[in-house]
Amino acid sequence: MPSNLAHKPQPQVRVRSAGPDDLDALFELEERVFATDRLSRPSLRRLLKSRTAEVLVADEGGHLAGAAVALYRQRSKVARLYSIAVAPHSAGRGVGPLLLQAVEAAASARGCTSIRLEVHETNTAAIARYRKSAYREFGRHRRYYEDGGDALRFEKPLPGPSKRRA
Repeated sequence: MPSNLAHKPQPQVRVRSAGPDDLDALFELEERVFATDRLSRPSLRRLLKSRTAEVLVADEGGHLAGAAVALYRQRSKVARLYSIAVAPHSAGRGVGPLLLQAVEAAASARGCTSIRLEVHETNTAAIARYRKSAYREFGRHRRYYEDGGDALRFEKPLPGPSKRRA
């Protein structure tokens, strides 16, 4: 008997700005995805209110499929992808690349010309994703993470904000 799973419609994943109502889900995602270097609830609350941070969530049928945090500095054209996390139930379904594209678009819209990030040297899946998305490795922070692991530094140039034709 053929499976009905192939014909079952999948909920659409939509990336949107996070709001205060997302705090509990964001905190739960941090707890489920990261073993160390987690954002605390107060830190998440501050990021949600900050003008120099942008928290994006991947919403799948009312459930959190993932989240990304970008940080900005005044008078800097370099954005920083501070965190990106995909819920275990959404892994392998394109949520990570979707969030990455959304962060890049948001940074470009803010006038940033490049985006940087750090990734744990053992996170081979993320490293492969960043390389596939045209990020180039440019450095290393020794013993950057709580577990003593090094962080590889990546950067990607961003296109300028799109101009509308009159």
